[in-house]
Amino acid sequence: MTLIEVKDLHVTFGEVHAVRGVSFTVAEGESYGIVGESGSGKSTVLRAICGLAPISAGTVRVADEVLGRRRSAAFHRRVQMVFQDPYASLHPRHTIDRVLAEPLAIHGFSDRETRILRALDEVGLGEGFRFRYPHQLSGGQRQRVAIARALILEPRVMLLDEPTSALDASIQAEVLNLLDRLRAERGLTYILVSHDLAVVAHMCERLLVMQHGAAVEELTREGLRARTAAQPYTRALLAASEGYRPAGTPT
Repeated sequence: MTLIEVKDLHVTFGEVHAVRGVSFTVAEGESYGIVGESGSGKSTVLRAICGLAPISAGTVRVADEVLGRRRSAAFHRRVQMVFQDPYASLHPRHTIDRVLAEPLAIHGFSDRETRILRALDEVGLGEGFRFRYPHQLSGGQRQRVAIARALILEPRVMLLDEPTSALDASIQAEVLNLLDRLRAERGLTYILVSHDLAVVAHMCERLLVMQHGAAVEELTREGLRARTAAQPYTRALLAASEGYRPAGTPT
């Protein structure tokens, strides 16, 4: 069953045409990757889906609902985003408890205590981190908090914008394994943006390659690992990926 459909998506910022006619579908429970160089428009696609970038033309459909200019509260309960920089995405003067309590208050949940403790436990932090501040946590711990904040509303879809690129290599594997486990346990659907092909091969069943705001080609995980790319740009991207591991195991 198709859960997300992006059709002929265009995003412009003034004179800059950031996304040019991108189309793809994501099945319920699938993990779908978008890769490309910096400036390829991959993160802008995620921002357009969640309402942080204007859709100039085309349509985005989630769970059979065509998204308009404004996103409803119900949409934000279904779709959550995890950003690249876990420090910038957390308020430096708010405790982790307040970070997690804020979305619950906005959406009118009454069982806040239970949900906060469960979310911390699910991401492997525990109650001892509840009243710490972001500066008291490592980068990996901050990203776990960002994941917990996204999970706490029990979404169906998580948009992951380079979720491990700001982390040390050893911590990257821990966070990716956490995301893998959460998807399996909760039946989540992911769209993962990354420049790291090894991460995409590890996390995603299919992926879209982008260049200069446009879609170049779509590959399966098996095609990526076998390097069966049809387009010269994709082949060049594979060749330029230092440390790319065909098995897709993150380090």
